[in-house]
Amino acid sequence: MTGIIVSNGNIEDYDFYRKYFKKESLVIAVDGGAFHLRNLGIKPDILLGDFDSILKEDYENYYKAGVEILKFPEEKDATDTEIAIDEGIKRGLRQIILMGVIGSRLDHSLSNVFLLKKILDNGIKGMIVDTYNEIYLIKDRIKIKKEEGYKLSLLPATDKVEGVTTKGLYYGLNDATIEFGSSFGVSNEFISDSAEISIKKGLLLVIKSRD
Repeated sequence: MTGIIVSNGNIEDYDFYRKYFKKESLVIAVDGGAFHLRNLGIKPDILLGDFDSILKEDYENYYKAGVEILKFPEEKDATDTEIAIDEGIKRGLRQIILMGVIGSRLDHSLSNVFLLKKILDNGIKGMIVDTYNEIYLIKDRIKIKKEEGYKLSLLPATDKVEGVTTKGLYYGLNDATIEFGSSFGVSNEFISDSAEISIKKGLLLVIKSRD
């Protein structure tokens, strides 16, 4: 089952996000992320958090609608988004899509990108999506579908990533090494309907982006 976790970060074009929601998905609203789901017209399966940012009307409406509510204290050792991921892991999700996790707070945004590591470590496919980006973290391989106007960037998340090989990209790589702190892998172009990226060692952020 796929889980969609909606947090309280930036979501602009709600119509853009609808394609990710399937009938069989488990939808988790993280605190103020309930506002985004209301605007999407989607009832969550679970509402969780310390509820410091949720609108009172959203909480009351979902409570009356019988949504499962999990409340946590404000003083805790993990963000509400990480707690939502832990809940998804506990419930046996095989894929987790994070929405509303990129915003004006760089510390929160980076922390949420780093949470892809926890998802990966638990054998789950993870993705962060916003209006302009799809962000993945891989330790082996991935296939990414081309979309008009999008570029693809490869950024090391470890000291170096070895054995980087690509297919379907203008600047092809064959058993290359990319070191952390380098811009070497930024802004490649699709030349096929999809691109394939594989690595032998390390962790690699794969980011499909548009302006």
